Amino acid sequence: MKRDPILVVDRDTGETFEEAVLGEKWIRWAYQNASARPIEKLLFRSPLISRLMGIWFNSRFSKSKIKAVIEDLSIDMTEASADTESFSCFNEFFVRHLKPEVRPFSTATKDVVSPADGRVLVFPELAGDIFVPVKGHPMSVRTMLPGIADRFIGGALAIVRLCPADYHRYHFPAAGRINGAQDIAGALHSVNPIALGAGPDVFGENKRSWTLIETETLGTYCFVEVGAFGVGSIVNTRTAGDVQKMDEKGYFKFGGSTVVVVFEPGKVRFSDDLVANSAKGRETLVKVGQPFATAVNA
Repeated sequence: MKRDPILVVDRDTGETFEEAVLGEKWIRWAYQNASARPIEKLLFRSPLISRLMGIWFNSRFSKSKIKAVIEDLSIDMTEASADTESFSCFNEFFVRHLKPEVRPFSTATKDVVSPADGRVLVFPELAGDIFVPVKGHPMSVRTMLPGIADRFIGGALAIVRLCPADYHRYHFPAAGRINGAQDIAGALHSVNPIALGAGPDVFGENKRSWTLIETETLGTYCFVEVGAFGVGSIVNTRTAGDVQKMDEKGYFKFGGSTVVVVFEPGKVRFSDDLVANSAKGRETLVKVGQPFATAVNA
C-alpha cells in the first residue's frame, strides 16, 4: 500500500515538514484496508470506544502517560501556565492553559486571528457550498450546517486541524455577539488527511457544534467544533452574550479535532501565505492569535 506523506508548512520558519501521525499504521489500516471495515464501524461510527477512552483519560491512572506524551510529541511545556506535576489526570494536561504572553494577537478591528493552534487550510471563495480538504473528497456546507447554511453559500471557509501535540483550547477570532448555537450528534471519524482521503464526510457525519457570532465588521460568522476519534467531549465555556477577540470559547478533550470557521460572501480576505499554501494543497501550521484574515469593509 502506497504511503502518501502529510506535508505541512511551518508558518514561523517557512519550511515544509512531514507530520508525525500518532497511531498512523492503525489509521491507515482502518481506513485503507477493506478487511477492516467492521472495525472502522466499531471505532469511528459508534461513540462507545471514545467514551471509554474519555473515562480512562479523566482517571488518576492516566497521569502516568503525561511525561511520555510530552517527550514523544516534543511539547514545549514552558508555554503552559501550570507545572507538569500539577495535573491529576491526562485530560487536565491535555486541556492545559497557556501563559497569555506566549500567544500575542492584534487588537485592530480589521484583523481576524486564528481561532486555535493547528494546521490551516483556507477556501477564499466557495464554489457554491462545496469545499475539498487536503487529500479528501468534496464536502458540503449544507451538510455540515443543516438549516443555517444558505447565508454562507459562496462565502469563505477555513479549517484548523488540531493534533494531539497542540494546545486544545480554542478562541473567538473576532469580537461580536453570540446569537445562536446547536449541538449535532454524529460519528467520530479521524480528522487526519489519511481518513479524509478514504472518503467519509467527516464534516457532515461527525459529532459537531456550531455557534453564530454577529459582528459589526464581518457580518455573521459561524464557528464550528468538529469532534473526532478519541475526543471525550467538546466543551464550550462561552455560550452567550458579547465576546471579545481571543476570549476563550471552549476546549476539546483528548484526541484529534478540528475547528471550522465559515464567513458570509465578501466579508473577509485570508492572509496571502495561507491562500498560497492552500492552493498547493498544503496546510499551514499556525498558532492561535496569529493573523488569519482581514475584514474587507473594516
